[in-house]
Formats: sequence, structure tokens, C-alpha cells
Amino acid sequence: MAEPTQLDRTYHYVLSTMVERGQAPHYTEIAKEFLVSPDEGKAMLHELMAAGLPNWLHPGTDLIGSIAPFNNLPTHYRVSVDGEQKWFAQCGLEAKAISALFPGKTVRVDAPCLASGADLTFAMRDGEIESATPAGIHFYVNLPVKKWYGDLPFA
Repeated sequence: MAEPTQLDRTYHYVLSTMVERGQAPHYTEIAKEFLVSPDEGKAMLHELMAAGLPNWLHPGTDLIGSIAPFNNLPTHYRVSVDGEQKWFAQCGLEAKAISALFPGKTVRVDAPCLASGADLTFAMRDGEIESATPAGIHFYVNLPVKKWYGDLPFA
């Protein structure tokens, strides 16, 4: 197996920080983690955001807006882990992916239906749905997939 690149390590640090505390690190924290200057930390952040993943900076800033599957700003996809709510999912589809980042723990997502406003809830553990209300829900996206990249920060 190939050694992780600096981009891999940066991604892992940012995602691990989101898992741990529910909010993304600032580029100065990236710099501190990798013992580089703040300008180098900012460059590492920008390289990560340009990697072609569904990640982005808050428009006009050097602040992480989202790193899949998490959103760094509150969304209507509220994520709780073992009863503690401090995370937000990027979208309905990514909400299901969050379970993989919390092995052995129950991940619950609460959101309103974007079409009706009805309450939707599901709980997962290790990628398996434990409960869903209403029964049988999967996910819903109010924007066709082909249009996602046109307005990522607001999709």
C-alpha cells in the first residue's frame, strides 16, 4: 500500500476534527498539526478543497463550509451520535454516510422533508438502519444531481 500523501493526511485531519468536535478546523490549526506556517496551512486547505470532492469553503473566505459528509454550518440535517447533537450533514444522501465515521455508535438524523415539511428521522449503527420514521424512507434531494456542482454551497 502506498504511503499517504500530504493531501491524504490533511483530509484525514480535517475529517477527524469534524468527527471529534462537530466543527472543522481553521487553516491555522491545520498548520499547527503539520508544523508548517499559517500560509502553508492555508495552501494545504485550498489544495484539499480543489481535490474534486464535494467539499467547499464558505464563499469569499478561507473557512471550511463543508467537507463531505459533514456541513460546517447548520443545515436542516441534524446529526446526533449516542444522543449528542453537534453535527450537521451536508445533504440527505451524505447523512446516511456519517454512520461509517462512528463505528459501534448509533447515529440519528432528524430533518424535515423538503417537499412536505413532515418530520423525518432515521437511526443507523455501523451502516445498518436501526429505525426510520416514516418507515421505509431513504433520502430526498430537492435538486437534480446534474445540477449539484453548479451551486454546491447552497445545494
